Order: sequence, then C-alpha cells, then structure tokens
Amino acid sequence: MERSKSLKCLGLLFCFLTLNSGSAKAPTLSGKELSFPPPRIIRTCCAFGSDLGVAGIPFSKQTDITSLANIGPHHYMGDKNEGNGNIYTHKGGFIDMGHLRDCADWTAYLYNVLVAGSKTLGPTIIDLGTEGGSKTLILNLPPGFSEKQALELAGKIAYDLSVWHEIATWFGASYIPLIPERYSSFSPEDLYSNLLGVTLAKKALKSDLEYDEAMTKLIAQTLADLEAVQTLEETYNAMETVQDIWWTRAKTLPSKDILITRYMGEGPNLVPWLVPSENCIPVPHVLKKPDARLNQYYSLTIRLNHKFPLKDNLNFPQDRVVTQNDFDKLMAYIITEEENRIR
Repeated sequence: MERSKSLKCLGLLFCFLTLNSGSAKAPTLSGKELSFPPPRIIRTCCAFGSDLGVAGIPFSKQTDITSLANIGPHHYMGDKNEGNGNIYTHKGGFIDMGHLRDCADWTAYLYNVLVAGSKTLGPTIIDLGTEGGSKTLILNLPPGFSEKQALELAGKIAYDLSVWHEIATWFGASYIPLIPERYSSFSPEDLYSNLLGVTLAKKALKSDLEYDEAMTKLIAQTLADLEAVQTLEETYNAMETVQDIWWTRAKTLPSKDILITRYMGEGPNLVPWLVPSENCIPVPHVLKKPDARLNQYYSLTIRLNHKFPLKDNLNFPQDRVVTQNDFDKLMAYIITEEENRIR
C-alpha cells in the first residue's frame, strides 16, 4: 500500500502528543501515526456487479458482496476480521462497506490532525502522497477553532478526498500500474457509501465509546435502519436485477464499460439509487453533503499529472494545480463526457 510522507509541521506533532482526549473518543494515534496519513486505499476496492469475468484469467469470476453475518467488527485502518463488500439496503441502495469504513477512518484521522492543528500558530501543511498528481492539504484554522468545528471540517475534507479518488480514477489514476480503475469510478454506490462513512464517523467521534466499538455499533444500527437484506443471496439477487441496466457482464475487468451508468452526485444532497421493486416503493434515506462554507479553512491542492487532458473546456492553470474549489468544473467535464458516451 502507498504510504504518504510525513507532516511538514513538527509543532503539530508536539501539540498532538500533549493533547487531552476531550469529549470525543477519537482513535488513539501515536505521533508516528499522525505523521503518516492513511494510505490512499486502506481496504480492497469493490467492483460493482456479480460474477464478473477477469481479462486474461479464464473461468475467474469476481463478486464483491457481503452480508450482515459476515461484516464483522470495525477496526481503524482495517483488519482481516472485517467482511467488506457490497450489501443491499432497501433505503440506502447498495452500500460498499470498504468505502464506508475508509471514509470513516479518514474522518477520524483528520479530526485528530485538526484538533492538534487548532493549537498551533500558522498554517499546517500535510503531504498526502500521489493520486492523479501530488496532493497537499493546507490548513488555515483561526484562533479558537473548536472541536465541534474540527469534527465538521474533518468530514468535509474526508468527503472531498473520496470525491477526488473518483475523479482521479476517471482520468486514469490507478493503484496498480497499467491496471486502470475507471471501471469503478463513480459506480452507483460509491459517493453515498463514502458520505455515509463520514456521517457515522462523526457520530462515533462524539460517542462516549471507543472509536472502533462505536463504529461497530453504529454500522449495525444504520444497516438495520436502512433495512439491509439479511443474506448474500439477497444482495446477489438485487445486483442481478440491475444487470444490463446499471452494469453489464458482457465486459470483463478492468474494462471501463462494465458500468452502464454512473452516479455523479450532483446537487447538495445524495439520494441513493434503489433497485426497482414491484412490492413496495421505499423512501430513500437522503444524505446532506458537507457545508461548502468550510472551504475557507483549508486547501486540498493537487498538482495534476499528465493523464489530465489539456482541453479548452477544462482550462487548467498553467501550473496545472487545482483545489477542491475546482472539483465542480472537473465533474461537469466528466458528466458531459459520460452523456456523450451514452448517446
């Protein structure tokens, strides 16, 4: 796994090590853990679909689904006892448990960083490694920045990082060289699962329980509230229902054409995609995106690599540096490109 470089602000480490725990139960991170942000991919990514063929591997079939009995307890940064994969819920659509947990843990990590950074003078600069280009997080927190504000900002940055992952993979970024990941970019469950992870992490961090215990209980309760199906077979059947509507088995991994349609998450809310049902019409559980006004406290800066095209409708700056404030422009380009493909 890719490991990011150390924090550039050594004062932040000192402050972190001397912090009181406060009311929120964040994971207990050592100075070293605070210095090295989580890797870009913490848990294995899931392909959307069932019994998907794999190019070059005859008879291989990929089905990344899980069930309530297999999910297991949450563990910060992942653990072999986690049973991740897609699970179908009647009110939240497909939930990618790996995406949910990754975004939750990023939120927890960033919360620690922000609480520490609020006690330092000047900007805090964090090297976040490379994905579609070199990524840097610059924090500019005002005096008196509260833990409550830190919690909301951590969620905003974590969600932005998840959106960037979808954008970067659309333009050719990949964890394994020469194996493109566009097949999973903006798949129907991605953004919703990401934001659900952020939402649960914020609740866990406000809990009196330890972070992992709180997340385990919140995941179980949330899946119950979203009316998750009970078995692997039920999720498999739900995936089969949208075959040749949302995805196709006519292509093999890692073809970008496995996904027939993608969820770009336009607007202030995320409404999950629900599988059509003849029996009932469930009410979807809508998630509200983080407040855009939080952008004033940070800059997620990406120096784009050569895979991003120089086109008039993108109009990148000469230094090819973008921030989270440019994501809407990049998304508009992707949406137009996808609409042209569908036509």
